[in-house]
Amino acid sequence: MKKYMLDLKVAANERLHPNYCLLKLRGDEALPEMHPGQFVQVRVEDSPRTFLRRPISINYVDRERNELWLLIQLVGEGTRHLAEARVGDSINVLLPLGNGFTLPNEGDTQKLLLVGGGVGTAPMLYLGACLKAGGFTPTFLLGARSEGDLLQLDAFRAWGEVYVTTEDGSMGERGYVTNHSVLKEKRFDMIYTCGPKPMMMAVARYASAEGIACEVSLENTMACGIGACLCCVEKLKDEHHVCVCTEGPVFNIEKLSWLN
Repeated sequence: MKKYMLDLKVAANERLHPNYCLLKLRGDEALPEMHPGQFVQVRVEDSPRTFLRRPISINYVDRERNELWLLIQLVGEGTRHLAEARVGDSINVLLPLGNGFTLPNEGDTQKLLLVGGGVGTAPMLYLGACLKAGGFTPTFLLGARSEGDLLQLDAFRAWGEVYVTTEDGSMGERGYVTNHSVLKEKRFDMIYTCGPKPMMMAVARYASAEGIACEVSLENTMACGIGACLCCVEKLKDEHHVCVCTEGPVFNIEKLSWLN
């Protein structure tokens, strides 16, 4: 898939939470094709200690406004600098990178579950939108520490049914996503997930035990995004190691060593 280096303008910078912002970037020309699950590498300008681009999941692509949405968690100087971007600022991005989720064939009647935790909810929004456009109505299961950490709920509700867990019980069911009652009440044919690795491994174990196909989007540290630096290497079931940025970030759980 062809990659592009684009200078996009900040159309909006919305602070959704003290530790999260939503950057909406607009292009002068039509944005290239992007698949749910892919990511971009963002160059951070005027930040002396930020030498490398920052990998950010594609949160959503608004074709009507020609906008790319990036949900950014503020975890270091680079992301905190991006969170200070103003409307009209130019941000250089390399996109689209990696391989996305496998979408079901048109006409299938699969029941699809999208599980996201923390900033791992980001790629689930665009995936849900693409599934809805393909004639499916996905189910979202979103987990967070507390009610205030649940982001973009209205946007998710536009594409499917939303279930929630919080660790403190402030919204939805108390506990972790794998404890939610929807997993006992409904039978799903496919699960997609992204979030903290322990959460994804728990989802993978559940899917394997139930005989449900499952894809995970890994969040390994990525420096270059093109397979040159080997920072993001992941071990597969067959003992081989691959770069998540080029072979992933999305993998079928049957290929990973997690279930060995």
